[in-house]
Amino acid sequence: MQKVKNLSFFIVAMLIMVVTSLMFVGCGENENRIRLNEVTHSIFYAPLYVAYNLGYFEDEGLEVSIESATGSDASMTALLSGSADIVLVGPETVVYSQGTQDSPVVFGQLTQKDGSFFVSSEPIENFTLDMLEGTTIIGGRQGGMPAMTLEYIIEEAGLTIGTDTARGEVNLRTDVSFPMIGSEFVTSGCEFCTLFEPTATNLQNEGNGYVLDAVGEFSGYLPYTVFATKQSFLDDKPEQAEKFLTAVYRGYQYIATSSSLDAAKALESSFSGMTTEELQIAVEQYLSIDAWCSSPVMSEESFDKMMEIINSTTSETQYNVTYSQVVDNSIANLIGK
Repeated sequence: MQKVKNLSFFIVAMLIMVVTSLMFVGCGENENRIRLNEVTHSIFYAPLYVAYNLGYFEDEGLEVSIESATGSDASMTALLSGSADIVLVGPETVVYSQGTQDSPVVFGQLTQKDGSFFVSSEPIENFTLDMLEGTTIIGGRQGGMPAMTLEYIIEEAGLTIGTDTARGEVNLRTDVSFPMIGSEFVTSGCEFCTLFEPTATNLQNEGNGYVLDAVGEFSGYLPYTVFATKQSFLDDKPEQAEKFLTAVYRGYQYIATSSSLDAAKALESSFSGMTTEELQIAVEQYLSIDAWCSSPVMSEESFDKMMEIINSTTSETQYNVTYSQVVDNSIANLIGK
């Protein structure tokens, strides 16, 4: 009987050891699994998709999944709730989230200019911002970087934002969701809107508008889209964070050194509803305005300009967060060296 008991104990012990070892193996695999939540799915984020499609994440030993949200707020909720490890969002969302437990931080920058283009209902040569006087323009959502950047450059041009277009005010509409801006522009009779590529060029090719200059040419360099995570993630998984940024950096390098056709082909599996020509147009447009960062490091100068824009366009709340609170370049500084 004692032998039976001993045998049973041995079997149980062995089962515990097997289960425990499997748990540790599982944990080891999950260490390299990264759940990314992006604010929206856009060619504006091309280096990320090139890295994903060409296997650069796998080369780094990472298992990356990408889920698209319906806005920065939704992405940040996913991060704070633990359903995402990293988010791709506008940096303003990180500013708004300071003060929460385990506050998110920016650890890498992806885009450095506004990626939208002015589109007009009538052809215009040599477009200048003063041509917006007394017109209506559809921008991004209230509180987001596209709308705030647009508001900032309009006011910097000496124009007044308001609804009285008869008196020369610029009616900046921020009531239209991002996916609906193009259709609202066509049906509403507004004089201007801002659109990302390739939507802007497609709308022009359909005879529904005329693509003018990039908004980024007026606003200059800004930390427009960033990778953010909880500080605890950087503390616990610095190697994974470095591998992640390294893969994205390789994606940028591929676009910067390849033909626009090859870059477009590398994006095809992420945009099955678009033609190679449409993808190529978008790549060429964004390269022409220097939209993508050649380094993931966010500078303090660009952060200060972003804060100036946020605080000059959000009258109800003034944000006093500092660069060191919002940005952690400890990983980004290692990339591309």
